Amino acid sequence: MALNLTQKKEVVAELAGVAGKAVSLVAAEYAGLTVSQLTDMRKKARVSGVYLKVAKNTLVSRAIVGTEYQCVDAALVGPLLYAFSHEDPGAAGRLIKEFAKANEKLKPKLVAIGGMMYPGSHVEVLASLPTRDQALSLLLSVMVQPATQLVRVLAEPASQLARVINAAGQSKAA
Repeated sequence: MALNLTQKKEVVAELAGVAGKAVSLVAAEYAGLTVSQLTDMRKKARVSGVYLKVAKNTLVSRAIVGTEYQCVDAALVGPLLYAFSHEDPGAAGRLIKEFAKANEKLKPKLVAIGGMMYPGSHVEVLASLPTRDQALSLLLSVMVQPATQLVRVLAEPASQLARVINAAGQSKAA
């Protein structure tokens, strides 16, 4: 189904809005996937906060002008599926990685994050990034560790004194 000029402008505007707010992009070759497989992928994408779109490369290249994804413009060749992560940078990578395991016809082609383009093999790296909650818990554990150690050091003389008094008391009782 061919798009008229107005529809093309709408698609470009929609993609430009998404690309302007996205934190990462994964493009994958999807040729050979069934409609039901793509529908399942779209359902999981909605749940994980990923914007999934199949669009003409010329429209996508127009939409990413002025965004940090302009670096991928030259690599947009062939039928591609675009996955933009909104909040969690690794969400698109995890989605594509999960479906690529189950469907060998889905092949990651490129990854873009922070204004840099990487090959499709970097989906593994992107998918391994911690979620926001995981990153915050790691940060909190790093911040709490020195305070915990300080409390242990300060409490150790008192606990040693208590052990000595307890041992002296037990030796006198015996």
